[in-house]
Amino acid sequence: MGIRKYIKRVGRYLLEGIPENHITANIVTIAPNDLLKGRKILITGGSRGLAEKFTNEGADVLITGRNEESLKRSARQIGCKYSVLDVRDVKSFQSFIDKSDHALGGIDSLVCNAGISLHEKDFFHVTEESFEEQMNTNLRSNVFLAQEFIRFVLSRNIGANILFISSEIGELQDNRPYGWTKAAINSFVRGLASNFAGKGIRINAISPGITCSDMTGLNADGNLYIPTNATKRAYLPEEIAEVAAFLLSDCSKCISGQIIVCNNGKTIYTREKVEKHG
Repeated sequence: MGIRKYIKRVGRYLLEGIPENHITANIVTIAPNDLLKGRKILITGGSRGLAEKFTNEGADVLITGRNEESLKRSARQIGCKYSVLDVRDVKSFQSFIDKSDHALGGIDSLVCNAGISLHEKDFFHVTEESFEEQMNTNLRSNVFLAQEFIRFVLSRNIGANILFISSEIGELQDNRPYGWTKAAINSFVRGLASNFAGKGIRINAISPGITCSDMTGLNADGNLYIPTNATKRAYLPEEIAEVAAFLLSDCSKCISGQIIVCNNGKTIYTREKVEKHG
């Protein structure tokens, strides 16, 4: 770059500020075609994106969460049922499954979406309290809700699906509890799938990249620019819901024990990355 162009660029930055990268996304979704017709799906964490997709595909859906007013509003807009549940209250799971079975007229699919991240600055900012809160919400609750759900479907001798919403960080090294819980979930999925494939129970996980959600604070209608994502943008809930619907449908009957990473290959450790980072 010539010195004159460089001076002009610096002057422009001083007068106008550094330009902001702005990215939007045009997402194409599959038109509803009753892919999940007849499915009875229970979703923890009250994900609107998942619930809307499943409902549009013909499923009967029940969403859960701790905030009844928010659940009631979402359920009315989506056209699904709701039930208040604190996933940290493991002792309530048996009665909760029974009530959900009654509300939906059966349950054959569980989507474990509830989770939190306390975004500690680094390893030295992890406390006993932050460790326990994330372990209880992200791991302990999922383990024992899955346990209760599997007991339920085995007692009725029906085929079933469990889908965990994990994270790309579960594929990487991490120094905070959120990443540890997601790595544990991925191992848990593989172990459960190998145990129950012969019983007609399929168990998979989706590990999204950074996605617009309450947890990330990113708005799907705003600037989606994320320099660390392979696509340089945040993913949208609708994209994750498309993959989830496929994994819960009969189209994926041969798939179990898989962690479907939805981040355009960002976490694939290629030779080029090894050479670049040593």
